[in-house]
Amino acid sequence: MEKRYRTGFFCLLIVALALNACGAGAPLVIPTARPSATATFTETPTRTPGFEVLVSPTPLPLTATFGPSPTPLFGVTRAAAALSTPTRAANPNAPRIEFFTSDTLAVAPGDPVTLFWSTRGANGAVIYRLDQNGERNQLWNVAPDGNLTVPTRRADRGQVSFVLSVGDGALKAEQTLTLPLACPDAWFFLPPPEACPNGPAQPTTLVEQPFERGRMVYVQALNRVYALFNDGLDPSWVAFENRYNPAVHPELDENFERALPPGLVQPKRALGFVWRGNDLVRNRLGLGLAEESAYEGFSQTVGVGEGAENLYLNSANGTVLQLLPQGRAWQIITPP
Repeated sequence: MEKRYRTGFFCLLIVALALNACGAGAPLVIPTARPSATATFTETPTRTPGFEVLVSPTPLPLTATFGPSPTPLFGVTRAAAALSTPTRAANPNAPRIEFFTSDTLAVAPGDPVTLFWSTRGANGAVIYRLDQNGERNQLWNVAPDGNLTVPTRRADRGQVSFVLSVGDGALKAEQTLTLPLACPDAWFFLPPPEACPNGPAQPTTLVEQPFERGRMVYVQALNRVYALFNDGLDPSWVAFENRYNPAVHPELDENFERALPPGLVQPKRALGFVWRGNDLVRNRLGLGLAEESAYEGFSQTVGVGEGAENLYLNSANGTVLQLLPQGRAWQIITPP
């Protein structure tokens, strides 16, 4: 029995020593076979009836938020070139214009205008005047800072423009100054055109006569005879220099006068001289519907570009005749 007791005691002692070697609180680990990997699937969100909400997956952050970003193995990564566009620094040696202005906001044609300017980094400057086509047709060599009084022309219309230029080549700086021109003249009729006339209305004696297919007008101030056609053919009107001389030319053709149909008349004097001497005018106008009438009125013009102009004339019935350039068309303007 004592031998059995010793044997049990030694067994308990071995077990106690084993437990002390593994730690007092360590659980007993029983090795098992490694489990196989099993694929898992995340359920796809479905749209709840009655809601048009599109559920998008939340992207995973590129780096963990609880620790530093990993350092690349091959050095710092270069950012993509498309993310930033380099800008060229201004050349500190390039001249610049501080200001370029005038002493007035609008100029009356014929009045002078004073220009003021200031530049930096320039030894001199040039001021150009622009014509109506924007071409540089006049220049002044000036100091880098100063003022200049420039005359305007009585015939100027619309606006007057100047260009201040400093430097040369890639180091050039320019600035344009445009000043509106006030209209110094009023139109002789209403409603007036929007454009400013070329000059004041010119008083004149006019002679007008109606025809079967148009009318004729003599303008004493211009010494011209105008034939205006309403037959729809081109040109719509033609003009002739007045060459009628009452001391030399007859007032009318007596033979033609006796052959006139009832109610129609033959034009006389300056109008009849053009009518009888030009087949185009006579055939397109036909015969006169009434005798000519003389009255006092005005003529006035306005530029429409490239040397062309519209002509405005008083008519015998109180209206205004507008003749477009080169015989393109004519029309009647009725006052309000």
